[in-house]
Amino acid sequence: MSKHETSPSGKTAPPHLSAGAWTGIVALLLAGAAAIAWDVVHGIAGRVHAADTLKQQTLASAAPTVTVIHPRRGAPVEEVELPGNTQAYIATPIYARTSGYLKAWYFDIGSVVKAGQLLADIETPEVDRQLDQARADLATARANYDLAQTTAERYQALFKSDSVAKQDVDDKVGDLQARKAMLDSATFNVRRLEETQAFQKVYAPFDGVITARNTDIGALIDAGANSPGHELFDIAATGKLRVYVNVPQVYSRDVRVGGTADLTLAEFPGRRFPGRIVRTSGAIDAASRTLLTEVDVDNSSGILLPGAFLSVHLRLSRKAGTVVIPVNALIFRSAGVQAAVVRGNRAQLAPLTLGRDYGTEVEVVAGLSADDWIIENPSDSLTSGTAVEPVEAKEQ
Repeated sequence: MSKHETSPSGKTAPPHLSAGAWTGIVALLLAGAAAIAWDVVHGIAGRVHAADTLKQQTLASAAPTVTVIHPRRGAPVEEVELPGNTQAYIATPIYARTSGYLKAWYFDIGSVVKAGQLLADIETPEVDRQLDQARADLATARANYDLAQTTAERYQALFKSDSVAKQDVDDKVGDLQARKAMLDSATFNVRRLEETQAFQKVYAPFDGVITARNTDIGALIDAGANSPGHELFDIAATGKLRVYVNVPQVYSRDVRVGGTADLTLAEFPGRRFPGRIVRTSGAIDAASRTLLTEVDVDNSSGILLPGAFLSVHLRLSRKAGTVVIPVNALIFRSAGVQAAVVRGNRAQLAPLTLGRDYGTEVEVVAGLSADDWIIENPSDSLTSGTAVEPVEAKEQ
């Protein structure tokens, strides 16, 4: 039969393919399927990669951008300056111990007085009359006692001769004892009123300065008005002053009783007043984390005034390395003062112990190092663990 044979029906039969031709066709089909599968897999992987990239970009854009700075190293501290206030070594209000009217006063504010010096006179007509009555009662009690004593002695003598009964003697002796008790009571009452009358004269209890006078001639004086604002005078001993200063906990170990401290005041520029540390509270205050310390300073010249604000310079026995940060980096929370430190692109809130305040900057004595990155102007809602995008502040 020829190359294209004719079937009995007259139609041409399909050509006969060899085994090699069939192999080529299968290979071609497999190559096409592989190409299609590659395109599908590559497309899916590309879309997954694009989704991951988009997710990372979204997370990066969601993290807030923050400006970070390094704390500035502070100079080694050999002396610390702390605020304090002066108080009189002894200060007391002078109240009246008797009622009446102020007759006269002899010293006004600013007057220097000595112990035992007369400050004022009080008229006490009611006390005077009570004393007169008490003295009359005492005379009556003494007369009754004398009579009872004479009667008791007479009855005792009569009893020896059996002229009176034993019961009568006992009655007279008992009456004598009762009269003796009444005489003692009247005596003590007179003594009490005499002491009350002695309070008509008001004396200075110690050497000092009159810092307040709250009464005047003719004023009604009430012995029971022992409350602030009702005192006659205020007196203060200013020859020596107490200065109270709150020392931060980090410096508390450098405070030694018997040590020295210098005091400076704005009204005496360039001048230092020597003081001595005399006592401490012996405990750190839980609220302020400070040690209350008393420094005494001699003021025999009277140049320093009680109630004055001053600076206390305490010498440290060691050098303390500190850092300084701007005040806008501080976070004030119920847990205390904190700063936001960036570690691994996440913010961490670090508690701080502050030292001196420089106005726009503040000293940090514990909680930060000079190698830390801290956030400037942190958000009030910032919490530990928050992702951030740090950007170093430009130097100005």
